[in-house]
Amino acid sequence: MRAQAKFRVKSWDKKPFSEIEDAPKLTRASVTKSCEKHIEGEGTLEYLMVYGDDGTGSFIGVERVVGRVGGRSGSLVLKHTGTFDGAIAKATWVVLPGSATGDLRGMRGEGGFASAHAEEYQMTLEYEFD
Repeated sequence: MRAQAKFRVKSWDKKPFSEIEDAPKLTRASVTKSCEKHIEGEGTLEYLMVYGDDGTGSFIGVERVVGRVGGRSGSLVLKHTGTFDGAIAKATWVVLPGSATGDLRGMRGEGGFASAHAEEYQMTLEYEFD
């Protein structure tokens, strides 16, 4: 099955956690999002990011989404992996095995997004159930 959704960033709190001279900057961001369409609900996300001197970077994250996917209620956890080229962030994610609850229990899937620092962006999730 395929879900498409529009995510809206509600809050983004980014802070450095390790900065040393002549080395990439490490930051952490706490993010909350709302989503609508085939995925409805709220996402709570923690990102760890590394930025080079040229403004490019890489990131990893863990997000819990609580709501509905394709008409089923529950929650799931997504593992994010991505890059930032200085203008556009691109990420892929997977549903972490065993993380889904409620009617979403047994969900497996992967998806992703691309966003240019927008407060709203489109995402996709290809998924199935055990």
